Amino acid sequence: MEQSNGPIQQPLRVASADPGFIPGLTGTVAPPKDAPQDAVTEDAVTEGAVTEDVTAVDEPAEVGAAPEDGAAPEPAVPADGPVFEAADRRGRIVADAEGVRLSYDEEACEFRWDEIAAVESEKGRFGKKFTVTVHTPDRRWYPIEIVAPDRGSIAGWETELDAVLDAYFDEAS
Repeated sequence: MEQSNGPIQQPLRVASADPGFIPGLTGTVAPPKDAPQDAVTEDAVTEGAVTEDVTAVDEPAEVGAAPEDGAAPEPAVPADGPVFEAADRRGRIVADAEGVRLSYDEEACEFRWDEIAAVESEKGRFGKKFTVTVHTPDRRWYPIEIVAPDRGSIAGWETELDAVLDAYFDEAS
């Protein structure tokens, strides 16, 4: 007869073990379209099935085009406002009127301006690395490091990011 050493414990789900634990870091997983609703398992996660919300970042819709569901089109972001964009072979940072979007390899997260407590930037002391960290009101932070093509472009990136923060970020919120 086997003796139990207490209740069976579930595995610990934390951000260090499961990046999906962080809200906003990954999109939700949708079942394959041909699968029945009750047959959805974690296999959909491993197969890489992703919802349309995540792919919409990669494929921008036409400006002024009505969504497929017949709802009114979303207002277009003013093209004359400042925009900051920096990217390397693995990561990308975009800050504009909508907020800040960070992506690294296949992971991505998006923050509206009302979800941001602070944005911090730092250039590497010796190299060509530029780090942007987004802080949220719930004391979480999301850093991303971009390798610049040359050291001179980091100064330009800092100037562009400051212009976007001055235009859209309201520190009083």
